[in-house]
Amino acid sequence: MAIIIGLLIGSERARHGRAAGMRTHILVCIGSALTSMIGLYARNYLLSNGDILRLSAQVVSGIGFLGAGMIILKSNNIITGLTTAAGVWTTSVIGIAIGLGFYSGAIVVAVLYLLTIILLGKFEKAKKLNGSIYIEIDDMYITNELIERIKAENNITLTFHTLAPKSGFAGHLGIQLAIETKKPFDVEKLLEIEHIVYTEIE
Repeated sequence: MAIIIGLLIGSERARHGRAAGMRTHILVCIGSALTSMIGLYARNYLLSNGDILRLSAQVVSGIGFLGAGMIILKSNNIITGLTTAAGVWTTSVIGIAIGLGFYSGAIVVAVLYLLTIILLGKFEKAKKLNGSIYIEIDDMYITNELIERIKAENNITLTFHTLAPKSGFAGHLGIQLAIETKKPFDVEKLLEIEHIVYTEIE
């Protein structure tokens, strides 16, 4: 169960190109579940009188070191990674619930998490009419030509600056777009343009 829930949450994050994807969320969830199971094992089979939630409590606070590594302050003073960090923390708590056998609570929270991240994510994107968009292209030598094509095909005004590609692939180039528009802008449509390999709203 921990693997399935970790997979579902992680796949949603991986689809958006986040650093913490399926493997990270699965490992966090099953590791957290095991800490709860260790507490139960110590009480039931080792006859320990200690607090069975002590080990799990350390997971809730200790997972912060993973979250800290996902939160990034960019050069334009925009903070990213907060949602992913919160998701990893939530996944760890879900894992604790699974380890203790609180399956209904784990399932309900997992469903609420996915609804929140998917539905509200779409709502926020629709609200960002004047937004900052990151795109990555696989040919750095056609940057100006590509920008002109984006402006012409979408009838928009924009400014941009280049930066290192998030993928780290040689020959790729990251471009930060500041789009000015009075109507909803379909970011996914940019992927239909040749040489654009990745997009995201920031």
